[in-house]
Amino acid sequence: MRLRRAGGRGPLPNGRGSEAFRWLLDKEWRGLLASISWWILLLLMGPLVGVSFISAMNTYAEVSAGEGEALSPLIGVWAPTFSACELAAVFLLPFVAIRIVAGDRQSGALKLELQRGMSPLVRIAAKALVVLGGWLIAMLPPVSAILLWKFYGGSTYAPELATLIGGHIINAGLTIALGAAAASVTEHPSTAAIVTLSVTVGTWIINFFAAIQGGFWERVAAYTPAAIVADFQHGLLKLDTVLIALVLTLMGLGLAAIWQVLGKPVRRRLYDSAGLVAIAVVVIFGCTFARASWDTSESRGNSFPRADERALRSIHEPLKIVVHLAPEDPRRVDLEGHTLSKLRRVMPRLDVEYVASSSTGLFEQTKAGYGEVWYYYGGRSSSSRVVTVEGVLESIYDITNVSLPKDVTEPVYRGHPFSAPPTGAAAIFYVVWPVLTLLGALLVRRRYQQSI
Repeated sequence: MRLRRAGGRGPLPNGRGSEAFRWLLDKEWRGLLASISWWILLLLMGPLVGVSFISAMNTYAEVSAGEGEALSPLIGVWAPTFSACELAAVFLLPFVAIRIVAGDRQSGALKLELQRGMSPLVRIAAKALVVLGGWLIAMLPPVSAILLWKFYGGSTYAPELATLIGGHIINAGLTIALGAAAASVTEHPSTAAIVTLSVTVGTWIINFFAAIQGGFWERVAAYTPAAIVADFQHGLLKLDTVLIALVLTLMGLGLAAIWQVLGKPVRRRLYDSAGLVAIAVVVIFGCTFARASWDTSESRGNSFPRADERALRSIHEPLKIVVHLAPEDPRRVDLEGHTLSKLRRVMPRLDVEYVASSSTGLFEQTKAGYGEVWYYYGGRSSSSRVVTVEGVLESIYDITNVSLPKDVTEPVYRGHPFSAPPTGAAAIFYVVWPVLTLLGALLVRRRYQQSI
């Protein structure tokens, strides 16, 4: 006697082919539509985006009214608006992934999946694809904010918006993989939620240590979800970041697949998990050497002027910069954010070392050498206390004997000052979207809840 499909739609397919995979996708999609956690995610996305978008528009209008120049919609409007996606990915999306993965174990549907002959990795991939599809639907509010901005008359730049949206999709993939792994390893969804939140808090601790200690922690923090999203929000697409995010996502899904194999001894699963993590660590280490990056922002805020970039790329020997500034010193923050981060993109053989005996530098101010920036190139060295972009570039050109770029006429980014009230935005995000979501939950969820 053959088992029946969910909702009585004929017998379950046998075999390992595409028919069984389509059946699984259909089953998981029905489970998503019946999941209250996904509908809560949809419900809250509207108000979250509304608060961010309306506040960003009001601030942007105030600055524009003050005749400000170089106003970038990416930084002024879209980064704050899409921060709602980052918040939802941290606190809401994991519960959706956990519900989809752990729900089968709780309801017994996992045994039905095991009878279809599909590999654990295929089953986890199907669940991840469905949850990712649910996330894309949840991103409709921020996408609608873009349409509203265009309707008001605001300017958009497709490459930076594509980078921003793609970054949040990649971040969602990381969250889904983490939730799937936690739900598979643990015995109960509540335990999986605690594990997921613990990992998230752990990444925040790494960022805290990076801000205080620098060094190794600073390098590790560059690949935490918060740092990855920050790069995308500034229109910076880095190959190493994308590759590492993909490796971590695959590792999480792989761990989930390993622990979905029922009947295998726990010790064997632990060995398999350790082997997978070891392989991922090696691959991640190799990905850190991928130096390619692309500045997709309209303002080129992540890059030097093109003439300076051509001059810097002509420097082929290693350049070492030793900075005697504490992690919390504002001069170090300014130097890293405005100069060294751009310098790394055009000089792959650049080595930057920070030297400090305290985190704040408060008691180092009187020490000789504190605040100096030393440059070492080809057996020569020089020092300076200037941390501005112009001062650092001048020191580099001086020690490398590279001629200063001639004045080249280059388009200056003037920004897009724009002042318009967010008419109708509150009604859309605070009323229309919640009402539609609640109606969908009442109609769709009840139907699919009865059919699974």
